[in-house]
Amino acid sequence: MIPVPHRPLAKSNAHFQKAVKRLPLGVASTFRYWGDDRTIYVHHGKGGRTWDIDGNGYVDYRLGYGPAILGYADERVDAAARRGMEVGGVFALSTERELAVAERVARMVPAAELVRFSNSGTEAVMAALRLARAHTGRESYLLVEGGYHGLFDAAMWMVDMDAWDAGSNRDPEIVPYGKGIPETVRKLAHLVPMNDMQRLEDTFRKHGDSLAALLIEPIQGNCCGISAQAEYVQLARKLCDQYGVLLIIDEVKTGFRVGKGGVQGLLGVKPDLTTFAKAVANGYPISLVAGREDVMRQFRYGGASHGGTYTAHSVSLAAAEECLRILDETPALETVAAYGKRLKQGISGILNARGITHSYAGHDSMFGLFFAPNPPDNYRAWKTSDYSFYDRMAHYLHDLNIIVEPDSREPWFMCEAHGLDETCLTDTLKAVEQAVDLTLQDMEDAAQ
Repeated sequence: MIPVPHRPLAKSNAHFQKAVKRLPLGVASTFRYWGDDRTIYVHHGKGGRTWDIDGNGYVDYRLGYGPAILGYADERVDAAARRGMEVGGVFALSTERELAVAERVARMVPAAELVRFSNSGTEAVMAALRLARAHTGRESYLLVEGGYHGLFDAAMWMVDMDAWDAGSNRDPEIVPYGKGIPETVRKLAHLVPMNDMQRLEDTFRKHGDSLAALLIEPIQGNCCGISAQAEYVQLARKLCDQYGVLLIIDEVKTGFRVGKGGVQGLLGVKPDLTTFAKAVANGYPISLVAGREDVMRQFRYGGASHGGTYTAHSVSLAAAEECLRILDETPALETVAAYGKRLKQGISGILNARGITHSYAGHDSMFGLFFAPNPPDNYRAWKTSDYSFYDRMAHYLHDLNIIVEPDSREPWFMCEAHGLDETCLTDTLKAVEQAVDLTLQDMEDAAQ
């Protein structure tokens, strides 16, 4: 009988009981609530690790959903941010550094002919969609099932797999992510399954003339790293050109992570617009909309509106300048991917030794783990698969001081600091081995 691990959470539990009286669910984001007795509160982070207020140290593979590409409290980026503080903060006026960062982005991403700054991934996608509508004069848009484009009404639509009869001849119903989203917005949104070429062509034939944009995450950052086939994205590019639709590639999570030129560089596809955010400044709040000059010039008086008091904040800009320099001029991204590859090999060794079938999706720098011979290639296949083993294993990993998303939706994210600290790998593999054995034990107990 393997002993069940235990970590002290008394301080986090006590803080939760106080926080829940003033904050909904005791947290600032619904997704940070992991249960009344398992929600943790961070004390600090450094490198590839996070410590909670109870003193528990974790190897962290959430990394804030990916922003800490170099690791927490990176001294190079933080020093640059402090220099940004000396500029003065918020002016609602421009500084020279905006051009310096935009020039760097344009060198790294050929499709980024012009650049505008925002504060979050959600804001960037909102701006990109507004820009596409301004350029095309159309209002409808196409989303790919399983994609995540932020918390704003236009993007918060999904297929209802729980109520769907897979044996029927009908698609699942399109429903909002939650309450408060107007049904009238639904009339503008169309959804297609990932990697279904025929459905993509059929949808364009039916609705292409009314679509302003197709939004796609070629590696789905909120659906386990499920990936689009290159041929699918290339077909999307062709159809967008044919019907006068703008192709928006959402690289909020993949941008400057899977490669200097993003996932679009790996696929050899040039979008009309791209959104970036997470890895741009190693966690400082900044995002980008970038794309074709003729489209981007719609941001003007009498054109598409765009702005924001905190846009291009001096601290975030300075952090972005240094972070992008590191990613562009040093082997940081190679270190990130190499660590992810070694981690997957180590996990596979553990699972293979126990005869557990598994596979991976995504990229070495952000991958999803599946307990199936092949990873799903669309949201419907994932949603109808059995991910209970992963969810249980993740529960134990937390108690063994490894932070991953509590369920299988979010990929594991790597950072440069992981690859520079060998103990991150050894600590993780030791915990994975124990978590797997505990999960197997639970399955055996349940079968008896």
